[in-house]
Amino acid sequence: MVRVIGLMSGTSVDGIDAALVEISGKDLDIQIELIAAQTYPYPPKLREKILWVCAGEAISMQEFAELDDAIACSFADAAQCIQNNKAASHEKAILIGSHGQTVYHRPPVPLKYRDIKSSTSPSSSLGYSLQLGRGELIAHLTNTTTISNFRSADIATGGQGAPLVPRIDAALLSHPQENRCVQNIGGISNVAYLPARQGDWLEKIRGWDTGPGNSLLDLAVYQLSNGAKTYDENGDWAASGNICQTLVEEWLQHEYFHTPPPKSTGRELFGVDYLKQCFADAAKYQLSPADFLATLTELTAASIVENYRLFLPQLPQRVLLCGGGSRNLYLQNRLRSRLGEVPVTTTDEFGLNADFKEAIAFAVLAYWRQMENPGNLPSATGANQEVLLGDIHQFRAM
Repeated sequence: MVRVIGLMSGTSVDGIDAALVEISGKDLDIQIELIAAQTYPYPPKLREKILWVCAGEAISMQEFAELDDAIACSFADAAQCIQNNKAASHEKAILIGSHGQTVYHRPPVPLKYRDIKSSTSPSSSLGYSLQLGRGELIAHLTNTTTISNFRSADIATGGQGAPLVPRIDAALLSHPQENRCVQNIGGISNVAYLPARQGDWLEKIRGWDTGPGNSLLDLAVYQLSNGAKTYDENGDWAASGNICQTLVEEWLQHEYFHTPPPKSTGRELFGVDYLKQCFADAAKYQLSPADFLATLTELTAASIVENYRLFLPQLPQRVLLCGGGSRNLYLQNRLRSRLGEVPVTTTDEFGLNADFKEAIAFAVLAYWRQMENPGNLPSATGANQEVLLGDIHQFRAM
């Protein structure tokens, strides 16, 4: 068994999730034990700066460098804090897997949309994804070998760079007889479809970003509460409103929901500008704040189920939720309503902490990188091949 720290901050930018994990085994045959987990909020001014940049705010290169350093320092602090957690005892982690903070994500350009004449190089159609919080600084500050920049290798081979979690889900949550969907609801929602472990099941795994998760809801709550709230706890505010189904159907016509996977997205598409359009669309219906939130929550639920119906070989036999949105009880209920008899639960019930599953995943990806096991699934990301994920920043005691 080795101890690894996984660090993750998603598109909601609500803090750094840190997970201290013990891992053993190789490739898909691994066992994990969660020793300690905690979310460490960003300093308010740093979070505000990150959100500005994610929304397209222009900054100088000096400011960019300072932001990169500040995020790395926050990630290093989180790693040191989780290492010193009472549950961690005195055994030190030998490795850190740091996802960093995504500030920009551009999916690859599908062949049919490429303008060959304007292409300056063969790589012009590749995607691009930028995570700040440089691993070499985290390694230096924590005195621990750190692996970061997990998405770039998949993107370099034609992949989306996302989602990277399906291979971990396959190792930890697949079932011999049951077809499952593992649905992460962070700022953006993503799914891993896990067919029953029979025959060439690994090649049949699929994964993609289904669309908005909490990002639009959090932005709307902040705006509707004049900054008093940052999220809708348990979905209580939305639950007090009425859904405008006509508006949901209008929003579901968005091209992204009907684009076949592999596909990925982020705040660049479902962010501040999209929310402004949602408010404009809703104006003619004279919705109350609660009605608007109920309708926006329904969009998240409806877009998830619409993706299942359009792009899965069949509906899953079970859906396992994780991420912050898995704690939104109203959203859970709306998913159950739309999925009918398909059971909807959380990964907690199957031994994997729903709040910290993404942080655990990056601990596993770091472990796999160190073991020289591939981390991506081409059937999920669209990459040309399996590759090692992450840049290693080695710490060597002098």
